[in-house]
Amino acid sequence: MQTRALGDTGHESSIATFGAIALNWLEQEGANQMVEHVLSKGVNHFDVAPTYGDAELKLGPKLRQHREDIFLGCKTQERGYEGAKRKLDRSFDRLGVDYIDLYQVHGLEYESELDEITADDGALAAFREAKDEGKIGHIGLTSHGNPGLIRDAIDRIDDLETLMFPLNPVVVGKGDDEHDYAGVFEAAEKAGVGTLGIKAFARGPWPDTDELPEADRPFPNWYEPVDTPDEISERFDFAAAQGLTSVVTPGDPKLVAMVLDAATRYNGMDETAQRSLIERLRHDESPVPEQLHH
Repeated sequence: MQTRALGDTGHESSIATFGAIALNWLEQEGANQMVEHVLSKGVNHFDVAPTYGDAELKLGPKLRQHREDIFLGCKTQERGYEGAKRKLDRSFDRLGVDYIDLYQVHGLEYESELDEITADDGALAAFREAKDEGKIGHIGLTSHGNPGLIRDAIDRIDDLETLMFPLNPVVVGKGDDEHDYAGVFEAAEKAGVGTLGIKAFARGPWPDTDELPEADRPFPNWYEPVDTPDEISERFDFAAAQGLTSVVTPGDPKLVAMVLDAATRYNGMDETAQRSLIERLRHDESPVPEQLHH
């Protein structure tokens, strides 16, 4: 699998990042097998969070066995110093490791949150302390939110090293400020910030629960995903062709193998094919920013 420079971190990430939330839906033996499969395909960048059920616990055994082969990203939704410090320690315990390569502010949505995390007693103070102590390697941020807010974060956080944000042909095709994640990508590149793409495989929001109860949905993703090999390959090729460092695999374990196959076969996507896909999908309903609250 191809690798790309993760911004200025010095790390070469595989062009697919394993979204370890998928482990939450598996028993431990299945989780072990999935991690081995992901590694066998050449993936070296994993991402997990304490909010992903028991994914941290299920990742732990294989993570410890293959620690040198995995660039580990984790994150916290805490916005203050004490909370962030506490959650980082909890993730160390649950994962069974004493070092996390990339620790990220999880799910930035509001300007007030950006004010809070950048304050003297904010979460970033805990991140920087942990970095100085050698507990984490790099500082990142994730957001499904307003692209303008994400660009503000790039401007205000001098030591920001990675960003995770939505990028797919539906949002690119909208062409308005609410979906200007392409602008986020450009700002990140200019600042030497590594870029991780999420929602690459989103078809759109799920129907209302009156029409399709959550229990009847075939995938546990927060959005309705594309689910055929051809669609997944097309979506992966599009996301990777935008220049992202890496594309994060979707949350349902049933989709991960198809994404990994697409990633190993990735050989670019020409501009004509990208424009054609955007035109075909631009009128689809966007999965962002309406579904921010998760």
